[in-house]
Amino acid sequence: MFRPWELFVGFRYLRAKRQNQFVSFITLASMLGIAVGVAALIVVLSVMNGFENELRARLLSMTSHATVTGVEGELQDWRDVAEQALTYPGVEAAAPFVELQGMLANGTELSAAAVRGVLPAAEVTVSEVAGSMFLGDIQDLEPDAGGIVLGRILAAYLQVNLGDKVTLLVPRNTPGAGSFVPLLRRFEVIGVFEAGLDDHDAGLAFIAMEDAAAIKGLGAAVDGVRLKFDDIFRAPELVRGFIATLSGDYVSSDWTRENSTYFRAIRIEKTMMSLILLLIVAVAVFNVVATLVMLVIDKQTEIAVLRTIGVKPGSVIQIFMIQGVVVGWLGATLGVVLGVLVAFNVETIAPFLESLFGFEFMPADVYYVSRLPSDVHGADVAGIGLTAFVLSVLATIYPARRAAQTDPAEALRYD
Repeated sequence: MFRPWELFVGFRYLRAKRQNQFVSFITLASMLGIAVGVAALIVVLSVMNGFENELRARLLSMTSHATVTGVEGELQDWRDVAEQALTYPGVEAAAPFVELQGMLANGTELSAAAVRGVLPAAEVTVSEVAGSMFLGDIQDLEPDAGGIVLGRILAAYLQVNLGDKVTLLVPRNTPGAGSFVPLLRRFEVIGVFEAGLDDHDAGLAFIAMEDAAAIKGLGAAVDGVRLKFDDIFRAPELVRGFIATLSGDYVSSDWTRENSTYFRAIRIEKTMMSLILLLIVAVAVFNVVATLVMLVIDKQTEIAVLRTIGVKPGSVIQIFMIQGVVVGWLGATLGVVLGVLVAFNVETIAPFLESLFGFEFMPADVYYVSRLPSDVHGADVAGIGLTAFVLSVLATIYPARRAAQTDPAEALRYD
């Protein structure tokens, strides 16, 4: 006989053609439910991972991985800091900057903006602004030339194009006046960029660093130095390590702190979506419980016979747990295969469904991301499949224990 014999009997029950066809239907439905739940979880989490990558790339397209500045909020020796940064392991580029908060005006049109003073040759090494230029070239920014580069949405708000003039209003603390007095400067639009993110396109502008420093009254100082690392996920660790090598008082920041709200929101959304979709698996698992309970009722006579000939309760539990284990394993495996196939091909499947049903998932005139990105993480796939399988195994405990508690005398009384 096949050994162990509990496995032999369990598989025989699983393969046997039952008199109650409804039990077989529920078994199949349970397996398919687990598969659908697992596949849906894998696809949704992969798409959300893709959106997170897309958001991160667009956020960092105009910002740096980390910044270094002085404890007073400005950096006098920025050239030394930049030179030392370029020799630090992991640092790919460094660029100084001056940040202004003000208003840009064109006639009656007025819009708030962050105006960043940059050295164009250095700026293109730490950001993607050069590749995001819609009109003009950021390299045309020169000191005292009065040029400015606007985000595309900001330019649309102000109703300006290349060659048009805008007025920059910056509040400046005047010691003699004892209050903030607006400082006005005229600039000519020499470029327009499009980063694909509202925060940048609608609220960011670039001018020459020397012009920004003069407006802010910094003289030869800057607000800080922006750094680009070869591994963005190590940026917090690397910038702290770099700060420790400097002689003097400096402070640092990195992209995980500056954009923490965005990524916290994504983590919350992923968690909630996972819990919601996990309900599909939970329903399928409850079906496994119902299936095994009905099977125990259907097989009470056989269970009684087994108990009469000396089969221990533990062996009966193993027999009936086999069905739940097999259903869970098949469902989880089928779901993983289906989910991975869909997740890897979602960018091909989505356009096909759009053409088939005549609608767009993400219209280009509404969303900046007009496609469904996908990024499959092996840890997510393994975790989802393992969770579904474990839940299926746990679902077998109650029916199997109920089978083991069958009273042989009671079950065989009328047979």
